Amino acid sequence: MSIEFAEILMHPGMMLAMILGLDLLFGDPVYRLHPVRLIGKFLTWYERRLRQIGLNGKFGGIMLVLLLLCSSLVIGWSIFYLLASLHWSLSWLWYMYLGWSLLALGDLLKHAKNVAAAIKEDDLAEAKRQVGMLVGRDTKQMDLPACGRAAVESVSENLNDGVIAPVFYFCFFGIPGMLFYKVVSTLDSMVGYRNERYQDFGWCGARFDDLLSWIPARLSWLLLSVSAALFPGLSGRNAFRVGWQDYSKLPSPNAGWSEAAAAGALKIKLCGPVWRDGELAHDYWLGSHDDREGATYADIQLMNKFALLTSLIGILISGICLWFSGFTPFFST
Repeated sequence: MSIEFAEILMHPGMMLAMILGLDLLFGDPVYRLHPVRLIGKFLTWYERRLRQIGLNGKFGGIMLVLLLLCSSLVIGWSIFYLLASLHWSLSWLWYMYLGWSLLALGDLLKHAKNVAAAIKEDDLAEAKRQVGMLVGRDTKQMDLPACGRAAVESVSENLNDGVIAPVFYFCFFGIPGMLFYKVVSTLDSMVGYRNERYQDFGWCGARFDDLLSWIPARLSWLLLSVSAALFPGLSGRNAFRVGWQDYSKLPSPNAGWSEAAAAGALKIKLCGPVWRDGELAHDYWLGSHDDREGATYADIQLMNKFALLTSLIGILISGICLWFSGFTPFFST
């Protein structure tokens, strides 16, 4: 293999394009040793040990974050350098595999498509079951429009968590940056709850995730607005306006940006009554007053295409900047 071809393969912009291609073609690899599953297993093991020695509060949560980040990065780097000592192509394949595992667009769109199919068949039970695989809220109170609404919300929010934010950190810190963000995101999803068990213990993970997602969430709003302006049938101006006006209605400092932008682009109302553990968690509406509530089969299909276009635009901009700027992400080799 020529040196020139190897340099092209190892270029961050090319790696980013290939990672997205793998994700869209094959989806997220599903097996027991998936990196995110392993992160979750490490987290559960660390949590159990920390609680056993009485570290149940904020200090224990801080220790959990430090232990999980350090172990994940050390293992990832150790494998990289071990493979690099054998041949550069092996370390490249390892980084490509990690990047593919840490990007989550293909499976997100697939799950939303399953919800749309159930709604199209007017199958409420199946729609609830499919929505339950996307969101952490109660589905018992949902009707079909609410299931559709939840699917659109999940795609818009996870577009930031699963694509925009990982790509953002890749641009500055390479695959280790993606891994760092994914560890913190996993911490937030597993222990970042405001209940008796995790109010203090999950505080550090949740706040750290808020910090790391702050810039990507606002970039997602801008990218969604640009994408909507280019997509027939969507409103870029409305996405920008509703995103700016309604983002603060949600308790999360970041989730509202992409969800409100999606509501504006599609001209529908999102969120509404959300139930958790049998209780009404919140009843905020995102979108213009005259927009219709809920989302249909067509809305979910449109949201999937909208999310795909937004991802492509984001990765295209990132790749062009990396290619022509000559900037090499820190820790990329």
